[in-house]
Amino acid sequence: MRTSARFFLGLVVAALVALGLVVLLSASQPASRQALRYSRNKAVEALSASLAHAQARMQRAAPEEYESTRLEVSRLEKELLSLKARPLSPYFFWKKQLVFCLIGLVLAVLVARFDYHRWRDWNLATVLFVFEIALLLAVFFFPEHKGSRRWISLGFADLQPSEFAKIVVVLVLSVWMDKASWRVERFVRGAVMPALIIAALIVPILFEPDFGSSMVIALAGGLVMIVAGTRWRYIVPMGIFGMLAIATLILSNPNRRERLFVQYGHLLDSNGNAATTQSVPPSGNSAGVRSSSSGHVRDDGYQVRQSLLAIQRGGVSGVGLYKSMQKERYLPENHTDFIFAIGAEELGVFLSVGTIALFLVFFALSVVIARNSEDRLGRFIALGSGFIITFQAFFNLGVITGIYPTKGMALPFFSYGGTSMLSSFIVVGLIFSVANYGCKSRGRQFPAKLLMRGRG
Repeated sequence: MRTSARFFLGLVVAALVALGLVVLLSASQPASRQALRYSRNKAVEALSASLAHAQARMQRAAPEEYESTRLEVSRLEKELLSLKARPLSPYFFWKKQLVFCLIGLVLAVLVARFDYHRWRDWNLATVLFVFEIALLLAVFFFPEHKGSRRWISLGFADLQPSEFAKIVVVLVLSVWMDKASWRVERFVRGAVMPALIIAALIVPILFEPDFGSSMVIALAGGLVMIVAGTRWRYIVPMGIFGMLAIATLILSNPNRRERLFVQYGHLLDSNGNAATTQSVPPSGNSAGVRSSSSGHVRDDGYQVRQSLLAIQRGGVSGVGLYKSMQKERYLPENHTDFIFAIGAEELGVFLSVGTIALFLVFFALSVVIARNSEDRLGRFIALGSGFIITFQAFFNLGVITGIYPTKGMALPFFSYGGTSMLSSFIVVGLIFSVANYGCKSRGRQFPAKLLMRGRG
């Protein structure tokens, strides 16, 4: 059972990664050209300024300095011509994602070879928790990006700590509930302390703000508490209180409140008819957003309408790889949050059904590994880790079909993003670690029990 579960889990992950790379290869092409065009324009501006400065120095240079200045001007002119003639590669984001996949694969192997019992025995979960809190607080020292402070700039890449907080909450709560043993039924050990651990991770993330990651952390932590045996009479009131608190934060913000109210009217246009016509975003506004009367920017369900139109155009067989029309200016975030809509448009219902089935099988195998774990700690880690990936996947699918409000939640193994890809591979590594070090075959357990009885 252990070997077969690991084998099939590896196949499922490999299939998801392969499908994700295929879809991203097409979906990211317009965004790659746009990003490279912006980067090239900035480089051209900087090089042109250097050239103008060198030309000015050449005009007033002394005779002994004139030749060296002239050579510098000639060099800068050649660099500028070469930069302007450089082609814009459509595979910019895809190549970066491939690098993230390779790094993630290495991380998954390392985590899978690390005995998960050490998170408890060596108190590594506590160290990880403190380090994660420090990272979550560090984001507030970096500039805002699109109205949020979610990233730590490392120069060569941006790190999003909230992605790793989803893993940390599963590990820390698993260790805590395992150490608590039967005391999880008590109010303080089984309810108050786990709730404080979850809150310590959620509160900084809410101030970023990032409601999507907060929801995943809360639900994953709640799942571990339920499986560990926390009494329902403690969980239900805390869950209701948490939902009311989140709802208050959302409704107290005019932009989020307006977006939420508009979200569920996206299926109808101004005439009350189903939105089936193509909406062309105004020039200079690739997201198709417009300003409300209050001066704030809102999208009025534009992304979801375009996403649904992409899925409708795909039909059963799809329009063909690289032939999506929605990715060309119409559907924003087509290589990140809404990448699945482009895949459904190009590859049709076969991709949609196949991807959903793979995520369901992924969770089922996580449950199998959890059930076959020899201890509670392994069961908590495997089940919580499988939930993180599966919930994010189905929430993302709900967003692109208009079931849930638009949130910046990536589709695991598909959406472009280094932190998301690395965290997904780490989750896979944790499940494999439980399979490697926590699942003993029943054929070896039975003789061992008989042996222990004989010694008794």
